[in-house]
This record gives sequence, C-alpha cells and structure tokens, in this order.
Amino acid sequence: MKHVMGVINLVNEPDDLEELTYFRCPASVPYGGRYRLIDFSLSNMVNSGIDNVAVFTQHKYRSLMDHLGSGKEWDLDRKRGGLFVLPSVLDEPTGISRGDLYQFYSHRDYFYRGKEELVIISRSHMVCNIDLEDAVRYHEDTQADITVIYKETDEDIHGKFRRLAVKENGQVTLMEDHTGRLRTNNVSMEMYIMSKALLLDMVESCLAQGYDHLVRDGIMKNIDKLSVFGYKFKGYLGVINSIQGYYKHSMQLLNPSVWRELFFQKKLIYTKVKDEPPAKYLESAAVKNTLIANGCTIEGRVENSILFRGVKIRKGAYVKNSIILQNCEIEENVIIENAILDKDVFISRGRVLTGDNKAPFIAAKTKVI
Repeated sequence: MKHVMGVINLVNEPDDLEELTYFRCPASVPYGGRYRLIDFSLSNMVNSGIDNVAVFTQHKYRSLMDHLGSGKEWDLDRKRGGLFVLPSVLDEPTGISRGDLYQFYSHRDYFYRGKEELVIISRSHMVCNIDLEDAVRYHEDTQADITVIYKETDEDIHGKFRRLAVKENGQVTLMEDHTGRLRTNNVSMEMYIMSKALLLDMVESCLAQGYDHLVRDGIMKNIDKLSVFGYKFKGYLGVINSIQGYYKHSMQLLNPSVWRELFFQKKLIYTKVKDEPPAKYLESAAVKNTLIANGCTIEGRVENSILFRGVKIRKGAYVKNSIILQNCEIEENVIIENAILDKDVFISRGRVLTGDNKAPFIAAKTKVI
C-alpha cells in the first residue's frame, strides 16, 4: 500500500491507567508479557504494507522513544519514509499543548512531503490484529470521504469509547462519546481512513473556527456533510484505557483462542527484542495456566498470571490472578492475589497483597513494599 501513510495519534488520548502512566504515556504501557500497547497499531500498519508512519506524541514520551528507537524492529529504519516520532508543539504564550489538529498543523510539512494520497489515523489503546489493506479497499470501493473502523460487541467496555449508528449500507449517521445516549453495540476503534487533502482541509478550516479536535470537531460535527462509512472488524478487540480494561484484557490472554488470534496470525505483532535466557523453573516451582516471558526465575507457586521478563519468584511465594511487570522481585512466603505490579517492584518476605478482580491492587514502578 504505497499510497497510504500511517499516523498514530497520541494527542489527548484517554488515560485512566492511574499508576501505570505515572512515568509513561498510555502507548508505552507494557502488555502481554513482552509487548507495549503501541506495538499493535504499529505492527498492523507495517503488516499492511505502510512504510511511512508518524507517531504524534504529547507528553511523558521518554520510554516510548526508548522503545521505538529507529524503528528497526518494525522494519521502519529506511532512507525514504520510515518511522517519524513527532514531539508535541506547545502553544507558546500559555505553555499548554493543544488538540491534535493543532499538532497536525504544526507538523504539516510531514504531510506535504509524503507522496501518499490516503492517511490512516489510529490510536494506541486499541489492541487487535487487523488487516488494514482490506479496510482501505472498502474505503475505495464505497468512495467514502472518511471510513471509520468499528467493532460490534456486546461486552462491557471499561473506559472511554465512542459509539456509532451505522445504516445497512454501511453509512455512519451518528457518532457519540461514551457519555451519550446512543443505544448501539457499534464501538468505534478510533481508526479513520481519509484522503490527505481532506485531512489538511479539515485542519485548516477547524483551526480557523477555533476548534482543534479531529474527531469531535472535524468528523462528528460534519457527519451530515461528509460521506462517512463504517468498516466492520470481526476479530478480537481490547479497549485499554482504564485499569479495569487493562486487567480484564490482560487476563483474557490466558485464553488460548484469544492468544492465538492476536499473536499467531500470518501477520505477527512485532516488539523490541531483548535477548534473555529462557525462564528457569526450580524444583519447588508449581505453575498453572500462566504466561511467562523469558528471563524469569521461579521457585514458588504461580497460577492464572502473566509474568514479564526477568521476574523472580522465591520459594514459598504464591502469585495468583496477577500481572507482574519486568524485573519485579517477590521474596519468600509472599502472597499476591489480583494485583498489578509495575516494573522493578520489590516485595519483602512474608507480605500479603490482595486486591479485587474489579479493582486490582496496583504498585507503582520501583516501589518497595
């Protein structure tokens, strides 16, 4: 898809991830043992043949830049095109960074330089493995101005999202925030396909009227003037912008069918590679239904949990229904249940930490308990 450029828009992303985003932006929150949330959006684009991708950042993007590097893991370290990480531009007099249209306007030379005619704009908090080529084909067949990718789902979504009213022919007639009254199961995946010319026109005209939000001001207010169509996605979708959503969708990875659908497709999800030895299980270890990344050392009992790289669980410790991020150390005879421990947390011996599956216990990064 040489005629499409990708934009991962991290400006004004909804973020109710509490302790997990004290030191990082939602896009670089670790997920699934070795990935970060942005890996999904980025891999979906690369797998669909898009080789010119811009990431519009807003704040706390040090760990994101560390993770993305030159884009080599996604095959985006190129002479032409490749990966662009574009920092947010502050509005000088007030020092506040404004909405995404203002950021697009500030970096408009990126759009002018690219030869591509179409743009796919996506967020980082939608976890899915999607073939965007199919969606672009649909966009071209319907000759829509804008195509919104959506998913029909009955399950409760924790966090913020938008609903769509879609006619039988695929036309979108109404779009509402999660606070709205619209009764429908169509959830917007915050992925939009449109021509570059329309995007730049929207940027100029909205900013001229004093508006600076792409979806709220550019698309939702003009939905009756533009032809907006919906492309229905049938695969697995995780909306992760709240702690409940993060915990729920992480736990769903223990279901083999979900795991297969996300990670064992023809099109893989790529991430930054770290070379570490395989996990080591000692004689006293007992492990059941758990996702364990490389570099872990396990001497205690682990059940229904996700352990990231380099986690150490000592003898007599018991971990259940928990997500333990990179390099945490859990000492002897500790009991942990329904918890999320961020990176480098140290738990001294004999402690008992339990949360509830609706409100898991969370320990912020590098905490010592």
